[in-house]
Amino acid sequence: MSFDEIIDRNGSRCLKWDMMEERYGVPAEDGIAMWVADMDFRPPQSVRDALQGMVDHGVFGYYGDERGYRAAICWWMKERHGWEVDPSWIFTTSGLVNGVAICLEAFTERGDGVILFTPVYHAFSRVIRASERQVVECELPIVDGAYAMDFDAWDAQMTGQERMLILCSPHNPGGRVWTREELNGIAEFAKRHDLLIVSDEIHHDLVYPGAHHIPMATLPGIADRLVMLTAPSKTFNIAGTHTGQVIIEDPSLRKRFGKRMAGLGKSPNSFGLVMTEAAYSPAGAAWVDDLVTYLDGNRQVFDDAVNAIPGLRSMPLEATYLAWVDFAGTGMAADEFTARVEKDARIAPNHGPTFGKGGETFLRFNFGTPRSRVTEAAERLTAAFADLQ
Repeated sequence: MSFDEIIDRNGSRCLKWDMMEERYGVPAEDGIAMWVADMDFRPPQSVRDALQGMVDHGVFGYYGDERGYRAAICWWMKERHGWEVDPSWIFTTSGLVNGVAICLEAFTERGDGVILFTPVYHAFSRVIRASERQVVECELPIVDGAYAMDFDAWDAQMTGQERMLILCSPHNPGGRVWTREELNGIAEFAKRHDLLIVSDEIHHDLVYPGAHHIPMATLPGIADRLVMLTAPSKTFNIAGTHTGQVIIEDPSLRKRFGKRMAGLGKSPNSFGLVMTEAAYSPAGAAWVDDLVTYLDGNRQVFDDAVNAIPGLRSMPLEATYLAWVDFAGTGMAADEFTARVEKDARIAPNHGPTFGKGGETFLRFNFGTPRSRVTEAAERLTAAFADLQ
């Protein structure tokens, strides 16, 4: 397929484009939606063929035999990530935000502290607060232009009320792919403070040349305090299926999670399972390789333009299709630089403060879209900040 094809998503009831004007005041007629983290590409042909096969069959009853679905997940994790997964470890949730919410119910109590390394994906704090747990923000320092760990500072923050740590790996919005040393540091931090680690690795397939994602589950001696979250949604642009995997090796943790899921009466939808099985395949793998190459080109186009504007700086990305741009160097207040982006450039980005401490001077831009649109967005940003040049 051609990732250059412009697909008009207006009127398709999609959040990203159809709600842009209501949420951001960016006009639907000529605005560019660069907020919600889904892409403007069709998924691989294998996924569309599987879905068409369901439509052609025409009977949409209860899904029963999950063996092919589970085998596809195990194959993908071994082939793409070197991670051996047993089919019995897999639970299917209605996406990973739902998976996080069930983890909170299964493994923590009201009032418990849940640690986030901020700035980080905004839905984490939303579900933590909605579950009546306490968000504990451990702010990531910027070292040599990228986020780093600061375990000494975080050790000093701990009160003993913390029960869980939610890790975003690769990191959203900063695009870091954590090193083995950093992951070992997280494991030791969790052991020191007796924390359960919930590792959200939804962006693990979208890693650029020069970086290598290490699944947290491949570290030794950590299984008894680890819950892994994965999904095909970001990789294959099928977030609307709301299908995610919670993978738990430890039998005791697995039992607790399974009991909570049973109590909620949760079961997955058949469309998501069929599409996942079709995605996690050799055809899907070839498509992802092409996608990452294309996204890498988009990244370079966008970053080159942004970094040429005095006062703006795009954090170097090792993964994801989400540019994290710092406007601190402009000296402008957040409402001013945001207005220039939304009103002058007519671009809808995510606002940095929603990601927690450390996000105050940032905006997040989704460049998972045809390159002509990325180029247009770059030109609009250059014009919106022309007085700085």
